[in-house]
Amino acid sequence: MSKTIVTTDSPAHKSPDHSSHTLSVFVNNTPGVLMRITQVFARRGFNIDSLVVSEGRDDRFSRMTIGITGHSNGLEQIIKQVSKLIDVIHCIQHEADDSVVKELLLVKMLIADTETRTAALQVIDHFNGKTVDLTPESMIAMISGDSSKLDAAIKMFSGFEIIETVRTGKVVMARGASTT
Repeated sequence: MSKTIVTTDSPAHKSPDHSSHTLSVFVNNTPGVLMRITQVFARRGFNIDSLVVSEGRDDRFSRMTIGITGHSNGLEQIIKQVSKLIDVIHCIQHEADDSVVKELLLVKMLIADTETRTAALQVIDHFNGKTVDLTPESMIAMISGDSSKLDAAIKMFSGFEIIETVRTGKVVMARGASTT
């Protein structure tokens, strides 16, 4: 079973000395692991922008994908501290060129007429999205991709009456034979 903490807003504007990082943490699937890991980030002044946790193929283990913002100078120390925690098997930082990073966006829009529905469907098609729910008064679109693609889609949907949006955090997988 997959557990996702969603972010509904874009991360806050980052100062020049703070940047975004994506970490993959492989852990024993035991109570309290998440709390111990998040405390390391809080103590070091890193903000968690997104967090996705799901069981691995073997239910004794879970994988956490953590999107964080903070000063790059402290990142190496955080990775070392997280790696030393009980129940953490490994913690790896992933760069864009060595991994595949994706997010998922759900957008529910009020659809008043056929013209609005057609326009919304064109935007969904443009972003290679899919309509996952359709009623006479609303529709839910699903779009997946990198963060900038989802940001652009949200901007395009702003011309419609949006009821709500839900955005997952990043999920990451290392390219090639590398471990995630």
